[in-house]
Amino acid sequence: METVIAPFAKTSSQITEPTLQTMLLAECQYLSQSLANCLVMVRQLYPLVSADVALFSVTDDRLQVLLVRREQEPAAGLWALPGAILQPQGDADLEVTARRALREKISVEVPYLAQLRTFAGAARDPRGWSLSVLHCALLPRDQVQAVVRSSVDRVQWCDADAPGERLAFDHAQQILWARTALRQRIQDHALPLHLMPERFTLTQLQRVCEAILSPGPAQRFRLDKGAFRRRFAKSPDIVEVPGAFEHGAQRPAQLFQVAPGFRF
Repeated sequence: METVIAPFAKTSSQITEPTLQTMLLAECQYLSQSLANCLVMVRQLYPLVSADVALFSVTDDRLQVLLVRREQEPAAGLWALPGAILQPQGDADLEVTARRALREKISVEVPYLAQLRTFAGAARDPRGWSLSVLHCALLPRDQVQAVVRSSVDRVQWCDADAPGERLAFDHAQQILWARTALRQRIQDHALPLHLMPERFTLTQLQRVCEAILSPGPAQRFRLDKGAFRRRFAKSPDIVEVPGAFEHGAQRPAQLFQVAPGFRF
């Protein structure tokens, strides 16, 4: 085995103060280069692993996604999905990483979180080869009291089909993928009950489904009211709230709530 000799190789009797300063500088440079070499080896063996979250809600009959403005490099000043780097010693899995990102960056907890797909490559992050697991989360807007916390300086809701901002990394592609996956779930007749308030009418539920199915800001998707009610009024995923109605200009509308054990 080759022996590597650090710059300190003289005895104390041979060292003068100027020489000591020079040797200390050389030692620091040697250690710095050694550390840099170790970091390069680590990055070659272990890519950067992270979790990003597309958090959706519905406002004014439009599907929106929550974005954060990055405070630190890389991509400082750009808008992005909330995300966090995997901490192997503390994160049991990437769902824990995703939930930590929401909690630490914008102080949000969500009941529903699902992994969608992995984005990976050498060019998606300037720090080197990386992979990110995209997650989807749903929450009613009145339950999202997002506040700026760690590593971000602003948060905002954007239209999920047209965010209108330059996004960091490959997050535009991630939002498109999450948006498409959510629309497909509704087309497969899943009910987006995690986006509903505690009590809701069938009309309110239909409007949320229409918001998700609408292809863009200028195109409103309409579901047949009668067909929607026939399909979902007796769904096992929702139950009537006995004696509870919403009163308006029309006849009182029955209120519903999510059935126990519902899974999206």
